[in-house]
Amino acid sequence: MYVLYFTSGKSGGSESAEKADGNRSGLKIAYLKVDSLIVNYDLAQVLHDGFIQKQEAYTKEYANKRTKFEEQAVAFQEKVQRGGFITEERAIQERDRLVGEEQQIAKLDQELSTKLAQLQSENNKQLLDSLMSYLEIYNADKKYDYILNSGGILVGDDASNITKVVLQAMNSRYAVAKNK
Repeated sequence: MYVLYFTSGKSGGSESAEKADGNRSGLKIAYLKVDSLIVNYDLAQVLHDGFIQKQEAYTKEYANKRTKFEEQAVAFQEKVQRGGFITEERAIQERDRLVGEEQQIAKLDQELSTKLAQLQSENNKQLLDSLMSYLEIYNADKKYDYILNSGGILVGDDASNITKVVLQAMNSRYAVAKNK
């Protein structure tokens, strides 16, 4: 969510500029450096580590199957070249089996990529839910009109930056929940 405030450079202020200034002084705005929050949030690190482990396991599974297939394909080519098949029909059956195996490997690659994308999406949702849940509690007391992501803020008052406070509280909440 972005809040933009434009003022006219003309002197002798218009009614809308005066109205905007009145609203501006009454707004209570804070911002978060979400990228910094994610990098330093313990839950985000745990989710990231779990994602990396799955990614490595999936990569290993795919690589093992691909290597085995390539070895079988080379063996098939060598056997064809030296006339190792008793009949042409047997060679065709083996070729068809290898084609099917290659299709299964391509399908596995797609399935594993889909699983990783789904896991990443679930992790992102969990992080967003955690952040929003905490911000609702935090803002019940602080009563900010807006809490923004600093990604759209070019210049901001450091006093309005609540990243450190929110990060410490979220890490504390996570530690308590983890130890239950």
